[in-house]
Amino acid sequence: MSAHNHLRCILPPSLLDKLARSDDADLRAAALDAMALDNRFRIARAESASRIGGRRAAPITFARIGGQVNRTIYDKHHDTSQTLGKVVRAEGQPAADDVAVTEGYDGLGETYDYYWSTFQRDSINGQGQSLLGCVHFGTDYPNAFWDGHAMFFGDGDGRFLTRTTAGIDVIGHELTHGVTQYEANLVYSGQSGALNESISDVFGIQVKQRALGLNSETSDWLIGADIVGPELAPALRSMKDPGQANPHDDQPADMDGYVDGGDVHTNSGIPNRAFYLVASKLGGNAWDAAGPIWYATLRDNRLNSTATFQEFARLTLANAQQTYGRQSAQAEAVSGAWDTVKVPL
Repeated sequence: MSAHNHLRCILPPSLLDKLARSDDADLRAAALDAMALDNRFRIARAESASRIGGRRAAPITFARIGGQVNRTIYDKHHDTSQTLGKVVRAEGQPAADDVAVTEGYDGLGETYDYYWSTFQRDSINGQGQSLLGCVHFGTDYPNAFWDGHAMFFGDGDGRFLTRTTAGIDVIGHELTHGVTQYEANLVYSGQSGALNESISDVFGIQVKQRALGLNSETSDWLIGADIVGPELAPALRSMKDPGQANPHDDQPADMDGYVDGGDVHTNSGIPNRAFYLVASKLGGNAWDAAGPIWYATLRDNRLNSTATFQEFARLTLANAQQTYGRQSAQAEAVSGAWDTVKVPL
């Protein structure tokens, strides 16, 4: 299996591995169960991602006007097979009594709306791809993931995670893995893998901020705050203060703490903080300038699938300078942010 084809889960394997070594027998068992299910699906779904992996999707097609999301929510009824499940809500149908169905449907819509309104991007592939969500995956499954085709939501085990459909940022995060796959197709290991994860956090947090009317100052910049259980409270990750999100958070805040061979979810804290610093320096909405700079970089043909932090950083500066001017506040903010996290330009 190539590095392109990993299952993209919101709860990182490295954290589950750490929890699986706990002295708490129940915690250990729950982590091992989640790891076993993740590994099985990781293998089963690998080929889907490799079929999708591409480069530079067109923003829209002439055959479609764009701007209209097409969502379908399926109920897995706690099954863990590769099938989608039973359709419980299609686009335009009224809300169901099941809160997970409603949250999944709404979260897919908020993500589509963010990409369309901000970048005129017509869904994940830029060509109107239908958004599929599968709720009630597994029994008390403490994770959510994008498999290259659909979103799968666990109901949570109550300790690691609660109902995963409750996280708008989590849905935005996972679907952005699809956007990245169609654009830069960043290899899911090393620094390119950490960038892959960071880009999903960057746009996931913007989806949440936009949906809830938050700006760079009023946002808490926490990822997964709405879905964590007591073991991982108050959040999975902090873009503002990497390493401070929960007692198990091992993210470095700058390159001095970079972990050679570390998990992609660990080292992603460095570019995450860079984006936070740019957005907070510029103020206002993160999608006014900071978001477009990152999006332009993701779509930049000069961005290689094996890009390093430095290569990505240089392209963010180049795109800021090209759009706003070499001496602009935006370019200055980008340069200063990467300097703060000690990624040399």
